[in-house]
Amino acid sequence: MRLGAHALSFGWAPFWIVLAGMAAMYGPSFHDLFNGIWSTDENAHGPIVLAVALWLLYTKWNGIADEIEPAPAPVLGWPLVVASLLLYIVGRSQDILIFEIGSLIPMIAGLILVFFGRGTLLRLWFPLFFMLFMIPLPGILVDAVTQPMKMGVSWAAEHLLYALGYPIARTGVILVIGQYQLLVADACAGLHSLFTLEALGLLYLNLVRHDSFARNVTLAILIVPISFCANVIRVIVLTLITYHFGDEAGQGFLHGFAGMVLFISALILIIGVDSMLRFGVRKADAAA
Repeated sequence: MRLGAHALSFGWAPFWIVLAGMAAMYGPSFHDLFNGIWSTDENAHGPIVLAVALWLLYTKWNGIADEIEPAPAPVLGWPLVVASLLLYIVGRSQDILIFEIGSLIPMIAGLILVFFGRGTLLRLWFPLFFMLFMIPLPGILVDAVTQPMKMGVSWAAEHLLYALGYPIARTGVILVIGQYQLLVADACAGLHSLFTLEALGLLYLNLVRHDSFARNVTLAILIVPISFCANVIRVIVLTLITYHFGDEAGQGFLHGFAGMVLFISALILIIGVDSMLRFGVRKADAAA
């Protein structure tokens, strides 16, 4: 039996009941996220990633709904559901967000296995993988990775602006230009911004759907230096706005347009690098 038109029938009532229960279980968790860590600049990408992941899941489901022939795999699915439930309980009770929110992904995967089987799960893997980027990271990991990234972005911004003739100096992650001091914050050059841009790059790869595996892998790896460059551009733009228009203008830019500059810069760099890779792939194919 095909799923398509029968998905809302009484035969699928257990699936919708379980789905409603899961929504009730994770509802308070996401309420806490929206009113807590996701309301900060460092984790503002969380709601965006969630919305994009749900959109991907919805569109891909609609694209395959009429082709699905349910082949339930409860032997694989139920242990995954139970393990996810235990992980959620530990995370919720101990306030460990990486467990609490991270358990949602294997929970969904387990339910798909229970009701639809491995074939459906394989066709829906990318939206579930994309959800990884919304999981709040442990603070100790963020601190360990963010500080070297901020140092690197500060160093690059200082040297580029100095080469352009600006009176700039640096102490650690503090840039001094003219009469102004700017602190390169976590939101400007941290692990969270790297995660956000990696998610953007993988979404781009999923949408363009290149046939070349090597091209996809290379671009996915290059998203890390692309993220670094985009953060450098963001800090340089902020520094120049502060230098030419004053600290108030710089602060207004930081809260109003800094994120937009980051995403636009990253997207332009991703498209540019992808174009160069496409040219390289064509040359390689022509030579072969």
